[in-house]
Formats: sequence, C-alpha cells, structure tokens
Amino acid sequence: MPWLPDDFAHPLRAGLATGHHLRPMSDADTGIDFPAVMGSRERLWTIYGEAWGWPPAHMTLEQDRADLARHAREIEAHESFLYGLFADDEAELLGCVYVDPPEKAGDVGAEVSWWVVDRLVGSDVERELDRFVPRWLAQEWPLPAPPRLVGWDLSWAEWNALPPRT
Repeated sequence: MPWLPDDFAHPLRAGLATGHHLRPMSDADTGIDFPAVMGSRERLWTIYGEAWGWPPAHMTLEQDRADLARHAREIEAHESFLYGLFADDEAELLGCVYVDPPEKAGDVGAEVSWWVVDRLVGSDVERELDRFVPRWLAQEWPLPAPPRLVGWDLSWAEWNALPPRT
C-alpha cells in the first residue's frame, strides 16, 4: 500500500479556528523549537520517550538543529511530515504535529501524533488542535486508509506493543 500519491502536494499552511496555524518546520526554526521542546521536555518524554527516545534530557541546540534538518529533508521527500503550531507572528513554537507513514501493523494510512507546550495543556488552543488534526487529515491528506491517531485512538504503550508493519 503506497504511503502517499506521487503527485501529492503537502499543505504549506493550515489555519485553526483559534487564529493559530500549522506549517512545515525546518532547521531555520531551531531558535524557537529548542526552547519549546526543552521547556516541555519532561512531559514530552512521558509521551515520546519510550517510542522515540525523544527528547533526550541533555539535547543540545546543534542536535535539535540536526533533527529539524532531517525532518525538512523527510518533508521534501514526502517520507514524513513535521508541522509546527504558531500564532500569526511565529515568535514562538506552540506545539507540533507529526504525520508519519505507518510503522506498526494494521490497516492504517498514517500514524499521527501532536503536542502543545506545557502552558497550553488544557487550553482552548489544545482543544482546537485536538479537533482540527483529524478533520485536516480527512480533508487534505489523500491517505490510503484512515490514520492511526497515536495517543488518542490508542495509547503510546499500546502502540509500542504492536508488531512492526511487514
């Protein structure tokens, strides 16, 4: 089953009802990514640590830059996608959305997860992102099957326990 059609043009911007927006990220965003990730690191580790080993406790700015550069290459090649959540001025990163090809067994078109910075947990922005992402995927992403929303459809522990996709 193909991951995405060859002629797919990934969204460059997606607006949320709160006035915030998503856009693809790159190493040019290191200056706003690093404080957002490290400022929410303990909570992010409880989400992504076991699955991805991220974010490491002592991640450096250069390690973050390299990680974002890898994401940018993957976006360009349509291998996987990292979107940042921003207010209009893009002065700070408020969260991220990951759209990845399926790694685990099951009839799914993608594996998707997202997070917001600690100060937005439980906020209207987080609630809108939670509503927005599934709708956006259904409307804008030509996935071959419905996505698996990791952390919503199933827990990260359940995802980790799934066998790899063959």
